[in-house]
Amino acid sequence: MGMGATEATNRKPPGWLGPVIGLVTAGVALGVAHLVAGWVNPAASPVITVGEGAIDSSPTWLKSFAIRSFGSNDKQILLLGIGVIIALAAIAIGNAALRRPRSGWIGLGIFAAVGAIAAITRADATAGDLIPVVVGAGAGALTLRALLHAAGRPARAQDEAPVASLDRRRFLWTAGVGAAVAIGAGGVGGFFSRRFRADDSRASVRIPPPASPATDAPAGLDAIDGISSFFTPNDRFYRVDTALLVPAVTAEDWRLRIHGMVDRELTLTYEQLLARPLIERDVTLTCVSNPVGGHYLGNARWIGAPLKDILEEAGVQRGADQLVARSVDGFTVGTPTTALLDGRDAMLAVAMNGEPLPIPHGFPVRVVVPGLYGYVSATKWVVDMELTTFDAYDAYWIARGWAQQAPIKTQSRIDVPHGAISAGPRDIAGVAWAQHVGIETVEVQIDGGAWLHAELAPADTTDTWRQWRIAWDATAGDHRIAVRATDRTGQTQTPDLAEPFPDGATGYHTVSVSVR
Repeated sequence: MGMGATEATNRKPPGWLGPVIGLVTAGVALGVAHLVAGWVNPAASPVITVGEGAIDSSPTWLKSFAIRSFGSNDKQILLLGIGVIIALAAIAIGNAALRRPRSGWIGLGIFAAVGAIAAITRADATAGDLIPVVVGAGAGALTLRALLHAAGRPARAQDEAPVASLDRRRFLWTAGVGAAVAIGAGGVGGFFSRRFRADDSRASVRIPPPASPATDAPAGLDAIDGISSFFTPNDRFYRVDTALLVPAVTAEDWRLRIHGMVDRELTLTYEQLLARPLIERDVTLTCVSNPVGGHYLGNARWIGAPLKDILEEAGVQRGADQLVARSVDGFTVGTPTTALLDGRDAMLAVAMNGEPLPIPHGFPVRVVVPGLYGYVSATKWVVDMELTTFDAYDAYWIARGWAQQAPIKTQSRIDVPHGAISAGPRDIAGVAWAQHVGIETVEVQIDGGAWLHAELAPADTTDTWRQWRIAWDATAGDHRIAVRATDRTGQTQTPDLAEPFPDGATGYHTVSVSVR
């Protein structure tokens, strides 16, 4: 007698059956959870909360490795890794459920518990952040039950038994519907969780002319092919942060609370911030994770409200040696109060290179403090500032072993040439930086010879990098080029190589060039 679309009772199930059950169940659970998170709180999506938990719990060496190896793509690599782990776990759950359904329910429960713990332990978590996990787990449970039933397995069976009466058409139809639900729910959730409200808000912002505009930038060396342009375009400006999902904050909803060791607690709206006298300044920002010769720095023209004026209005109390700034996602940065009150152009920035802050760079408001590495100064999406002491609180990266005080170290980089080039007249060129101190000289060494003084582009301010160049008659062969800079205090960067941890990399940047 022919079996048609139904497998004979007690036949061993095909090997693909368990993985399909597990993957479709996990897909529906995550897709529905992502959809609900789009309405409740996009940051409460389980993939995001688990990913952020993984970032927070990772050892410092692993985070540094990820930043060095993948740069701004480190979040995508993490998400890919989480996806692989989820897929493997889902396959294991599906196989277990096919053999013994009770094991499948236990696996799904563990799956949901991990998501719930990740959601509720976030720095800014609320009870509502559990809703996506609970609803997603419920959808996953219904999907698992339907798939087991279609596979010929009673949903409550506890003992191992062969699959009975597998109807392929029914099972594949059920699995197909589940997959469609997973993809559709995830897609709609992604639509809701996108930053369309923040995009619209940013598009409507009009930054008033600054009361203290920047001077014209000096003529630089941008004409040299391959050199870093004096101003770094917004879409090429480095981004290093812990936000797996870029926070979407509207200008209308933004509030900044200033409290702690102050005489008067202040709360500012975006409108009130723009109404203050604004300054416009050129400032180069640098990430402490930048290796020697790295590209985790950029120069931009910023507009913002001076932080010194705002803190003086609040009245900083004696002994408050640290300002802890908090991002909307709970990330914290601790900045020495002296660096905010010593006259440097520390600001609450609202514009970058002539436009409102891009959302990935902190819209609507971020902190810019010249002369300090970003992890102790450059809080994006800032919503809270607390005056306190270093003894009382360790901010995010300090608690993970990075240095408490982090002035930027004098460094230089060779942008061109590199790799294989043809013989003849060439420019050796790049940038050097010593923010809030200024660059005095740059020297280049070729093949271990004498140090040669490079031509410097005119200085803008001490808070920006300086471009430099030196003419070179490149001869055939392999060559090694090194660069070093001296700042305006007379301090020449050290040749001693050191990794970024715990307070910034040191050493000469060198490149090898093959001249044909």
